[in-house]
Formats: sequence, C-alpha cells, structure tokens
Amino acid sequence: MQYPKHILTLITLPARIFSVVVLLLSSTLVVMSQNPQRVLYSFTGGADGAQPHQGLIFDQAGNLYGTTFYGGIYGAGTVYRLTPNGDGTWKQTVLYSFTGGDDGGYTDWGSLAFDAAGSLYGVTVFAGQYGQGTLFRLSPNPDGTWTESVLHQFTGGEDGTMPRTTPFFDTAGNLYGTAAYGGAYGCGTVYKMTPGPGNEWTFGVIHQFMDDPACSPWVGLTPDTSGNLYGTTRNTLLGCTDPPQECGTVFELTPSSDGTWAFKVIHQFIGSDGSDPSVTGLIFDEAGNLCGLTQFGGRYSAGVLYKLVPGEHDSWTYQVLHDLDSSRDGGHPASQIVRDAFGSLYATGFDGGAYGYGTFFKASPNSDGSWRFSVQYNFTGSDGANPLGLVRDSAGHIFGTTNVGGAYGNGVVYEFTPVSPCALCLAPRYDGSVRWADRW
Repeated sequence: MQYPKHILTLITLPARIFSVVVLLLSSTLVVMSQNPQRVLYSFTGGADGAQPHQGLIFDQAGNLYGTTFYGGIYGAGTVYRLTPNGDGTWKQTVLYSFTGGDDGGYTDWGSLAFDAAGSLYGVTVFAGQYGQGTLFRLSPNPDGTWTESVLHQFTGGEDGTMPRTTPFFDTAGNLYGTAAYGGAYGCGTVYKMTPGPGNEWTFGVIHQFMDDPACSPWVGLTPDTSGNLYGTTRNTLLGCTDPPQECGTVFELTPSSDGTWAFKVIHQFIGSDGSDPSVTGLIFDEAGNLCGLTQFGGRYSAGVLYKLVPGEHDSWTYQVLHDLDSSRDGGHPASQIVRDAFGSLYATGFDGGAYGYGTFFKASPNSDGSWRFSVQYNFTGSDGANPLGLVRDSAGHIFGTTNVGGAYGNGVVYEFTPVSPCALCLAPRYDGSVRWADRW
C-alpha cells in the first residue's frame, strides 16, 4: 500500500509522539465530521409565513424573533418567535400577521429591535395608509398575545418611502432609521422618532439624500460611542453603470449642538473596490474600524469584504479584505456581519458556492495585517438557499435565515456552530484536497 507523504512521516515518529498525534487527529476529525449547520424551522408558506428577508434578534430569555416577507393569514408577511424546547427542537409562534392594509405589510431586509419594555419595533416596505410603508410597534399583552400599532405612516413625500432598515434606539430613547427612496430629492431619508407624553411619537427627518453622490440608504444605521451615525447607500437600481457616481457610498452623520446633523461621505465605491454596499450594513471591530460587504463589484464582480480605518483629521482609509469569487466563496452577500471573540468575521454569500445556493464564510485576521478567508458551509437547497441575516448568541453559536429552500421551499431558520480554533486541523483547499494548518 502506498501512503501519502505526510502519513509516512507520522509513521516514522517515535511511538509516544505518534500516539499523541493520532489522538489529536482523531479528535479533530470527529469535530469536523459533525454537520455545523442545523435547520431549526422550515417555513411552509401558509399561516406561519414565507421567505424571511430580515435577520433575527434574541430576547433576554433566549427566544429568537424575526419576520417573513410573504405568507401569514393575509399573505402580507408575519412577525414570529422561535422558542427553544428542552429536547433541542424549536417551536415557532406567529405573533402578528400583516393584513397589507393600514397596518402595513412585507418586511424587507434589516431586522427588528426591542425597547426596554419588551416591545418590538420594525418597518414594512409596502402597504400602510398611503401604500409607502410603515414604522410599527408590537407590544406584548399579559395573555400572551401581541398588539400592533403604527407609529408612522410613510407618505412618499419628504418623509420618504419604502423603509428597509433596522431601527435602533439611542440612550435617550429616540428611534432612528432610514427610508430607501422618496424624500425632498427622491433619494431617501434618515429619520428620528422622538417619544413624548401619552405614548405619542414625533417624526422628523435629519437628512435628505440628494444623489451628490449618495442616494438610496437601505439596511439602516450603525452608531459609534460618540453619537455619530454610519450607513451605506445603494445609489441606483441599475448597478455600477457610471463609475464612481452609481456605485454606492459609506457615509457619516455627526450631530451638532443645535440639533442639526452634518453629512459626510467617507468612501465612494468605484466598482473595482466593490459596489452596492446597501443591504449588509456595517459593524465596528474592537479597534474602531468599520467592516462591511458589497453585493457586487470587486475582482470577480461578486462583491467584497472591506474595512474602513479611521485616521487623522476625520479621514478614513479603505481596504479590501477579500474579493468574493461566486463559484468558490459564494457571492453577492446580503447578510449582516457578526464578529466573534477572536476578531473573526462571519457572513454569508447569497448564491454561488459548491451547489449554487449560497455559503456561510469566515474571515480571520492574521498577525501581519492580512486576512484569511474560508468557506465554512455550502448550502444545498434542502437545508435552505440564499442565506440572509445573522445574529450571534453568547455561546458563540450563529443563527440566520434563508430566503427560500428548506423542506417546503419557503426558507428556513438555522443554527451554525463554528469549529473552535485547534492546534492541529485539516484545512480544505479550494480544489477539494486538504492541507495541514496551524489554526482552522
């Protein structure tokens, strides 16, 4: 029998060292043989909902909350909860079915947000009193039911239209978000909701996008510790057709003492460094750098993973961490990024990968400033397809949704358990072979 070269090397080792190596290798192979992805729930497309476009959030009890774009009693989407059972399964409960009328309908991108009282806040991209979307609240009742109330009906005028956002609260209890289009110049808005007496809210626009060069904010805003807000714009639906004007931006909003906000573009995409960063949002790392994804552009036109590093005089330096190759890495990412305790970033490719249904990937920093990229999982379709938003729990497990696929073709909620860093691992090459690696 002919053994591979690395196996012959192991065989010639002293017995004691060989036994240790075998023990490490066998334990590694056991870990790697376990499927890291597990479907928690498959949507049927009926009253439980269909096609979850948004990400997930946890409550303090460990329950997951999310929305679906379609399905429900009226076909206009749902808000749902997943509760863990003692046997490892999860129970799905629909908290609210949108009618597609004045209450809104069809939640798109972004995710929900909790307030201190346990109420949920979110947006619908369509329907409402004027057909331009809504900002809503779901409040829990003592009997276990939930009551929906609309805090703002978008008119399509200066307040904006088609909100696709993750609302967030500042320390004063004000609520912020974005509208993708409309506004004074047709390019969308950033808005602020201020709570008042009697549970009333006041809506105000803090920025009108003018397409010079930023237009069409989608997923929402990321605050820093100083109260500045950061976000991305898509620019046009036609793609990066006239670089750099139509390729998207990363922007910063800085509050002033008089209540106004100063707007600044901190990066303008040119296509070769990525385009359309609108649906994935931004995340800060421990050093205060902004990390994000683009859906398109880059070396292979399938998007990039990027970082923005703050410098002197309010400057920012842009760096591409990885150019996505759709067939190899997955492409056109549409998920939020999550970060682990080691500084690694996790996200998903919407399509591509080994089976064409998307990927779950990881990018980890090296000591020399470079990054190593690895595909952790390839979706097969039966376990979900076109993965979207992510959220990480305190144990390091990552939960996400897929837009379609699963047992009924209407999307799934899944759990991914990352492989822990190890002293000896077999790391896959892109050609399907394996190599020895110091760390997974």
